[in-house]
Amino acid sequence: MMKGQAAKRIRLYELIALLVGSVLLTAAFVSGSSNDAESEEILVREPERIESQDFSRFQHSNPTHSRMPCALCHKRDDKSAAPKFSGHLPCSSCHTQQFADSGNAICTICHTNAQSGAMKRFPGLKSFTARFDHGRHIRQTGCATCHKPSRRGVALSVPAGLGAHNTCYQCHGPQTESGGKNIGSCSTCHQPGRPSRNSDWSAAFAKNFDHSKHRGSGRLECSSCHSIKAGMPRGRQVTAPAASMHFARAGVQSCASCHNNKRAFGGTDFADCKRCHQGNSFKF
Repeated sequence: MMKGQAAKRIRLYELIALLVGSVLLTAAFVSGSSNDAESEEILVREPERIESQDFSRFQHSNPTHSRMPCALCHKRDDKSAAPKFSGHLPCSSCHTQQFADSGNAICTICHTNAQSGAMKRFPGLKSFTARFDHGRHIRQTGCATCHKPSRRGVALSVPAGLGAHNTCYQCHGPQTESGGKNIGSCSTCHQPGRPSRNSDWSAAFAKNFDHSKHRGSGRLECSSCHSIKAGMPRGRQVTAPAASMHFARAGVQSCASCHNNKRAFGGTDFADCKRCHQGNSFKF
């Protein structure tokens, strides 16, 4: 009898093992089928994703592009304001399929006509901005190196666009080094970001202010009115006198620092006011 019970017990164990094995085998099959389906879907989807890309625009923000050195595409071997295109190799090594078709949209990034080879002008800043540290540069050069009289001497220009390279390249040659670092590369000044707009149409000039008069007959230097604040963000590195002298806060440099009826002007009637306020700006 005991032998019969043992045999039943063995058959029960075998049945349980068979059921467990069947379940595991089914699960593995289902999982494998799911992974195969996902892999197949990815393989189908990937070409569609590549084909859907807009190859007519170059994106610096592309993860692959952002890892590449600037000099790979921006060739600079002299002091010309515009860098040179480096040729097909940097792009064609990855975009083989696109470069095999001369009518592909990728050609329009650099060419006006891919068949004839006609090139576009080197583009200006679109997805990059320029950083500049007045505190560091003032130790090496003066304000007049970068800021030239504009608007008939009323204002001073701010270097902008590709033309700014003509100013910067006076010191930043292609292979110039400082502290063991190449300061002639694009990344010395440029970084991803929205380009900032420079203008010499300051609010001060709307008050009949003229740099040429103050630096000429006034014999003032830039430092007479402006101070450098090292380490500040761009746009706040150089102080400026308050344009509206009558409303300047106490202790703030303003036109009234000189035009105080002692050092400048001196009259007691409204004739003095007309030296700055003319036309519609002359209001009581």
